Amino acid sequence: MSLLFEPTPDGAGRYLDWIVSGLGWTLSLALGAWTVALVVGTMVGVARTLPGGILPRLGRIYVETFRNIPLLVQMFFWYFVLPELLPARIGMAIKQMDPPWGSFVPALTCLGLFTAARIAEQVRAGLQALPRGQIQAASALGFGRAGMYRLILLPQAFRIILPTLTNEFMTIFKNTSVALTIGLVELTATAREINENTFRTFEAYGVVTLVYLAIALVAWQIMYRIERAAQLPSLVTGKSRP
Repeated sequence: MSLLFEPTPDGAGRYLDWIVSGLGWTLSLALGAWTVALVVGTMVGVARTLPGGILPRLGRIYVETFRNIPLLVQMFFWYFVLPELLPARIGMAIKQMDPPWGSFVPALTCLGLFTAARIAEQVRAGLQALPRGQIQAASALGFGRAGMYRLILLPQAFRIILPTLTNEFMTIFKNTSVALTIGLVELTATAREINENTFRTFEAYGVVTLVYLAIALVAWQIMYRIERAAQLPSLVTGKSRP
């Protein structure tokens, strides 16, 4: 991997510096989008389990819209189309954002809201998997709806759906590569730039592949430990209820 230690065409550093920079933007985008997805997805998932009213319908519309439009199309919408739909002054301000923020913010919004639709369904499934008696007991103890979800239902639901949330975290990390289509120089875009400057395709993409794999394994280990620590004893195979 001698390529990493060769000077870049501008002489300002080495290709390794490009890889580190691309990795930084990839991690920033993945973690930021994951935060947005978890917050929005939880709210939409809760809305989908409410008894009647307009909120469950709005939640379903959100989920079906974001799940059934390809991620690439959504990325182009947030970057190219949305500024044209907004008032001219706001749209122009978005277009004139300094790089790389002009690409980073639309990419973060796109990935966050796209993944939120998937998390919403997992939260809904986790809530609906809880025994009906949980809601009845909370009501009998005088909990309001907000307190019931916050203190009783959601903590249990999240412990149930942690494995699927781990998968979503891994997916959002890999989906950051789509941001190269709107000009964000993340990890995959960095590999493309190195290849265009050196024509050493195998080394450029080989290094990035190993970086993706290493980060994915680290993230999996962290999420696995969290999952083990938060498991409901009654749901662990081989263990009986006390």
